[in-house]
Amino acid sequence: MTRALRELARSPVLVAAIFISGMGGTFQYGFHISVLNSPSLFIKELVNSTCQQHYGRSLEPWELSLIWSFIVSMYCMGGLAGTLYAGHLAGAYGRKTTLLLNNVVAICGAVLMLLSKTALLFEMIMVARVLYGINAGVSLTVHTMYILECAPKRLRGMVGVSVATFVSMGKFFGQLLGISEVLGAEEHWVWLLAFSGAAGLLQLLTLPFLPESPRYLLLEKIHGLMDLFLDHNVRWQLLTVLVTFVTLQLCGINAVYLYSFDVFQAAGIAEENLRYAALGTGLCEVSTSIACVLIIESTGKRVLLFRGYLCMAASLALLTLTLYLQDFVSWMPYCSMVLIFTYIFFFSSGPAGVTAPLPGEIFTQSYKPPAFMVACILNWVGLFLVGMLFPLIVEHLDYFCFLIFFVFCFFSGVFVWFHVPETKNKTVLEITEDFKRMHQKRRHSLQSKLSSIHINNIQITKL
Repeated sequence: MTRALRELARSPVLVAAIFISGMGGTFQYGFHISVLNSPSLFIKELVNSTCQQHYGRSLEPWELSLIWSFIVSMYCMGGLAGTLYAGHLAGAYGRKTTLLLNNVVAICGAVLMLLSKTALLFEMIMVARVLYGINAGVSLTVHTMYILECAPKRLRGMVGVSVATFVSMGKFFGQLLGISEVLGAEEHWVWLLAFSGAAGLLQLLTLPFLPESPRYLLLEKIHGLMDLFLDHNVRWQLLTVLVTFVTLQLCGINAVYLYSFDVFQAAGIAEENLRYAALGTGLCEVSTSIACVLIIESTGKRVLLFRGYLCMAASLALLTLTLYLQDFVSWMPYCSMVLIFTYIFFFSSGPAGVTAPLPGEIFTQSYKPPAFMVACILNWVGLFLVGMLFPLIVEHLDYFCFLIFFVFCFFSGVFVWFHVPETKNKTVLEITEDFKRMHQKRRHSLQSKLSSIHINNIQITKL
């Protein structure tokens, strides 16, 4: 760990690339997951005012709730669109140029956010959320590809975790800037929602001084998605991406950020403390993610993945129990709150840091763009489903909603334990061979057991 930090310190250009690409990259993705919580009441007031002034009618509660769900989820629709074009743009124009142009989209979204309150049009917020989603969809893919391709093999794990660290920082800043003492007051909330424009402008002004991705300059061979799905030699790598990225959303972590106030209310936290409890989740994830940067090279990514998911599953099971008991035991809500923070700790110290760069580590260069596309499509579809369905799940299942996330966490942990090899300090070819050895050995073991059973049955028949 110390040697890796010393080597990173001797590479100032790589450090600058990590910070600059991160602020205009996955920081934007994390920021928009958490930022809507604080100004939600003000946005709903704008929705009502727009309908009364422009359409001459007041909204029913269910109509307002439906519009609010769409405002939250339009971000995912834009993210999915951005993901679908990200691989093509990165291949055609290069990683750095794609990131530069992508900032213009974020700045346009920020301008719409600033004008929405003055124009009294909540539809501008919807369009801005779509633009923010496009920006995040492109940056989530291209930022990860760019920074991994800039990093040497011995620093790849540490640099890869920085992708998740900036996601965590984005979530935390969305909560921090959203408190009433900063930009969460009624007169400032449009500036809060426009903050992404400042992050985009920062990257737009500084990224031109950084080099293009080395591998893009030397080699760029893009295979289509069908090649990825039809090649049997990478089926276990593909299945690993499918399982880990589906679970990244359906483990429930973004439900905590998209509806953090609802989650903490379910945990029994007093209303006046909700904002600060939500802020604490972001601080917990940021600090743990930074700590993960320091331990990932010594611990190993496979261990962080399966340990993280199994401990998250245990936390969710206990959380369900404490929520059930909070009506009978006065101090049980505090246990629920501790378990939520424990759950976030294990997420950010394992799956959060390891999953994002995974396609770039287990696939060869020709398969990386389609693999990242598949991963990000799963990510955005999962985020959309969580954003749209989680309120309904809470309404119908109450505290048992966490058992759904428990199932995904538990089975993903088991899958990683049995089917994913360690990737630490290994080349893509070495990891590919490890996948083959792991599953060939298991297949031969199964065939041996079946043969043994068959022979025993024959012997019994003869007797």
